[in-house]
Amino acid sequence: MDVVVPWAESVALVEPHYPASGKGRPPVGVERMLRIYFLQQWFNLSDAGVEDALYDSNAMHGIVGIDLGREPVPDETTCASSATCWSGMGWASASSPRSTAIWSSMD
Repeated sequence: MDVVVPWAESVALVEPHYPASGKGRPPVGVERMLRIYFLQQWFNLSDAGVEDALYDSNAMHGIVGIDLGREPVPDETTCASSATCWSGMGWASASSPRSTAIWSSMD
C-alpha cells in the first residue's frame, strides 16, 4: 500500500477538508482515516465491516498503523464520518481531475 499510494500528496489534498478537533472526542489522524477509507474501497467493506476487519486482520491494522495493545480501532461512526468527508469532495473517484493528477504523477 505504501508503494502504490502517494500518501503525502493524498493527505495534503484532503487535509484542508478534514474536520478539526472541537467538541466531542478528538479526531483520528487524517492519514489513518484515509488509509481506512482506501481499505474500504479496495475490499468493498462497509463502515462496520472495516471496523471488524481492522480488529480481525493483522495485515489490515498493520497497514493502517494501529497497535491494538495501545489504541482502539476507530468505530464505524468515525469511519462513516470520514468516508462522507472524502466522498463529498469528489476526489475519490478514479476519474476525478484531482485523483487523476495524483495518480499520473506516479508515472
